[in-house]
Amino acid sequence: MPSTPRIAWYGLGNMGRGMVKNMVEKGDYTIPFLISNRTRARSDKLVSALPEGKAKVVDTIAEAVKEADIIFTCVGDDKAIEETITAALQDKSAAKGKLFVDCSTVHPDCTNKLAKTINAAGADFVACPVFGAPAMADNGQLVCVLAGPKAQVDRVKPYCKGVMGRAEIDYSDQPHGAATRLKIIGNTFILNMVETLSEGHTLAEKSGLGSENLHAFIETMFPGPYTAYSNRLRQGDYYKREEPLFAAKLARKDAGHARALAESCGAKMKGLEVADRHLEEVVEHMGDKGDIAGIYGAVRKESGLAFEN
Repeated sequence: MPSTPRIAWYGLGNMGRGMVKNMVEKGDYTIPFLISNRTRARSDKLVSALPEGKAKVVDTIAEAVKEADIIFTCVGDDKAIEETITAALQDKSAAKGKLFVDCSTVHPDCTNKLAKTINAAGADFVACPVFGAPAMADNGQLVCVLAGPKAQVDRVKPYCKGVMGRAEIDYSDQPHGAATRLKIIGNTFILNMVETLSEGHTLAEKSGLGSENLHAFIETMFPGPYTAYSNRLRQGDYYKREEPLFAAKLARKDAGHARALAESCGAKMKGLEVADRHLEEVVEHMGDKGDIAGIYGAVRKESGLAFEN
């Protein structure tokens, strides 16, 4: 291996773009950082916005594997990552000895299956899902969860805290799926937070307290994510943006994984079931533009108000 590993990244969604930006701008690489995406136009646009000469576009994940030592992936769902890794491992001689790092939010069974597939090809694997919104990805403030053999996790850490993230949760030498198990359970906290805020703002409006008065309480008692989402609700951001920050369809995917995980061990998640029903209504109302914060619109409709505030 070169003293400075050659890095490739595949997947430029809302999160991936910010993560790549920080890795490129804060890194010092022996060759340009390799960037690939399902649609090339998104790769070209990102590279044009990065410092000249520090990154270049490759057309396929297979090409990235041939040229890189460490390959990061960040895609939308289980099917997409399985297809991506299948394509990446087509040339097993090119993949042998490489390190794959997946930042996608998928079911832990999928993560463990990826580990077996990648290891069988003679390559190494680390699971590295992240917590945080796109703005946090842009600002390098994510929380990275790492699982896999310690020696390989240690190779990934230089790209986490201080680069992509503000903190790490280290599950070294635990099964790869431990990282995505935490990610799936952690995302239920976000879903339930949005559900609680949506019900609170709706009740505040209907009871005469008013959303502004409620927000003053939230801002004082719960600074951070609660305040950020409260602003998104009261300012109408949940239905005004062209591209969702956290797509309702992806949130439903995560909710489905959490419910499957709960059912597999006999746990009950009643709050999650309520939030998921509201997400279903968000998708019906807004389609691909639906955002997790649109739960507010669904709760408003149940209470006799318009979806849009």
